Amino acid sequence: MTVEQAERNKSNKKVLSKLMLIVFGMFGFGFALVPLYDVFCDITGLNGKTNESAATTYTDGIDKSRTVNVQFISRTAQGIPWKFVPVQREITVHPGETKFVKFYAKNESNRDIIGQAVPSVSPGLAAAYFQKIECFCFTQQPLKGNEEVEMGLQFYVDPELPKDISTLTLSYTLYDVTGKVDS
Repeated sequence: MTVEQAERNKSNKKVLSKLMLIVFGMFGFGFALVPLYDVFCDITGLNGKTNESAATTYTDGIDKSRTVNVQFISRTAQGIPWKFVPVQREITVHPGETKFVKFYAKNESNRDIIGQAVPSVSPGLAAAYFQKIECFCFTQQPLKGNEEVEMGLQFYVDPELPKDISTLTLSYTLYDVTGKVDS
């Protein structure tokens, strides 16, 4: 081996070491990204996540001086053969007023499936003001083959909702959690 080849090998090993360090750094960053995103969303309120447990009924009065349009959107994740739609696509509420709406679901397959709905509110800053008292999203929804059901959502919009927000969109994505259910 010549001196030139030895220097080239040394240079190649140095480059390879740097590239491997970058690869491991990127891999570690990928694992850290989810917790970092959660912290960022908690600080900024930009995530659109709603409460994961039941809120208590609001009793401090209704703000009749303003109205908020609440829109409902639903979709099914890939691979779940359900029909899943809001019975009402939009309602108008006064902040502090409790409302009840329904979502229709039908298992269009012949097999039993357990579904789980995951909510999101848009704009994300409004998520903290959308309070679910009772929601089908709090529990998993088992449906037998070809079974259909109406599932309820009871909620209110907190009167502290910023005045510049006049429309909220509540979106549900329904996932198949059959086989992923804890026994």
